Amino acid sequence: MTGFSSSAQAMSLVAFTAVATVTLLLCVMTGPDRDDLAEFYTGYGSLSPLRNGLAVAGDYISAATVVTTGGLIALTGYDGIVLALSTALSLMLLMFLLAEPLRNAGRFTMGDALALRMPGRAVRVAACAVTLVALLPMMLVQLAAGGDLLAFVLGFSGDTLKTGCIVGLGVLMISYAAIGGMKGTALIQIMKIVMLLGSGTVIALLILHRFDWSPGGLFDAAAQASGLGPAYLRTGPGFASGPYPELDMISAQLTVVLGGACLPHVTMRMYTASDARQVRRSMSWAVPSVALFVLIITVVGTGATAMLGRGTIAAADPQGNTAYLLGSRAVFGAHISTAETLLFTTVTAALFLTLLASVAGMILACANSLAHDLFARGGTGMPARREMTLARVCAVAVGVPTILLAVLVQHYNPQPLVTLGFCLGASSIAPALVYSLFWRRYTTAGLLWTLVGGSVACLVLMTGTNLVSGTPTSALPEQDFNWFPFSTTGIVSIPLGFALGWLGTLASGRRRTDAQRERYAEVEGWILAGAGRRER
Repeated sequence: MTGFSSSAQAMSLVAFTAVATVTLLLCVMTGPDRDDLAEFYTGYGSLSPLRNGLAVAGDYISAATVVTTGGLIALTGYDGIVLALSTALSLMLLMFLLAEPLRNAGRFTMGDALALRMPGRAVRVAACAVTLVALLPMMLVQLAAGGDLLAFVLGFSGDTLKTGCIVGLGVLMISYAAIGGMKGTALIQIMKIVMLLGSGTVIALLILHRFDWSPGGLFDAAAQASGLGPAYLRTGPGFASGPYPELDMISAQLTVVLGGACLPHVTMRMYTASDARQVRRSMSWAVPSVALFVLIITVVGTGATAMLGRGTIAAADPQGNTAYLLGSRAVFGAHISTAETLLFTTVTAALFLTLLASVAGMILACANSLAHDLFARGGTGMPARREMTLARVCAVAVGVPTILLAVLVQHYNPQPLVTLGFCLGASSIAPALVYSLFWRRYTTAGLLWTLVGGSVACLVLMTGTNLVSGTPTSALPEQDFNWFPFSTTGIVSIPLGFALGWLGTLASGRRRTDAQRERYAEVEGWILAGAGRRER
């Protein structure tokens, strides 16, 4: 049941080629002029709230989310579902707390938002470094997983062909970011989310129909086929390898809720809204789209387990990364009609587009930060045409090493890299944004302590988790230097990130905190309400 017919493979190959060609043409046609920075970085804020909201949802629902979350749901049941729900909660947190102040404070990058209160080279360099460190692991995972998934669908088995898939995907993603800029990648994100939600909804409905439209019947069948029995529908299986499974679950939820929506490729979409009302309306479209995706992935993931069994899914991929595809294929049964083949091809094309769009957005965020924050120093003293050329060169400079590293890590469990990206978002970026936007006394030293200290804490603690070593499913299963008792660092690194910001501010001294309070008073109305906001 896990194999794909030759007709499905041929149609998928045609669909992949068509998707790559159409999206590349879209980027060429919508790409910015050579000296128009506002168009390259923000698309002039010309997208309607609906389109911008879909683009936000597209950036937020990465390929890693589809394959990793689907696998967690299929293999661990309740634990995976709770983490999927946490992703929707994370975007709601961004909508209600950070979206409008971010849009008001920022211009092109996260460095702009932070430097509004604390101008200086050090702040921009730190913001750029954290952007790269947080997004690089996510890009590696998605490129490596993309190569495996394409090879799986098309029936490739050799490492050379898988490597070729990774390189091909990487070249396309670099092209999207360098040619299309913000508007081009936004259009690809919109296509991606429409195809992903549309095809996924149909598959989820077919799965529910197979179980007589009874979610309870679906979950009971999944529990029985999982081999775990009632434990499949309770907390525990996903964190059973650790000594404190309940605390480990809380740590994972905190990491996803605080980290997911604060990653730089998601927050950069806030700067594309033309005004505060537009960003609110955009988020009102993005949140329901992500919530619908959570429902879809829950039904497809549990449906895959119910129809195929947990053992079959784990045999195809120990982390369950192919569960979404397997569930989509299994719902049609042993004999698949032409119409069903077309529908399955749409699913695979949507997943392929998800791979392309996700990494393209991350490459763009990294390239923008490198060009604007590191080299152009916030746009002072560099001609617009030169900065845009530099941003495009930076897209290549980020993309090529990412491709090479993805080839090297393709045979390892990618889960530590996904988790590391979310941990960095929750432990360094989230505290920095919250303090910068809302705390009057926050100083440059506090900001640097937050960004640098939170990042270092995540990197150090992650090496000791059971995701890296100590279990058969770890990235390094033959090694055992597991000294940290949780699978995510959030339960320690998140409080530490906030505490470092507070301590760094106290260490700055009274004169600096008073000066920062005065600076914040000057821009408070600007940040919180957009009053007196400068023109872009």
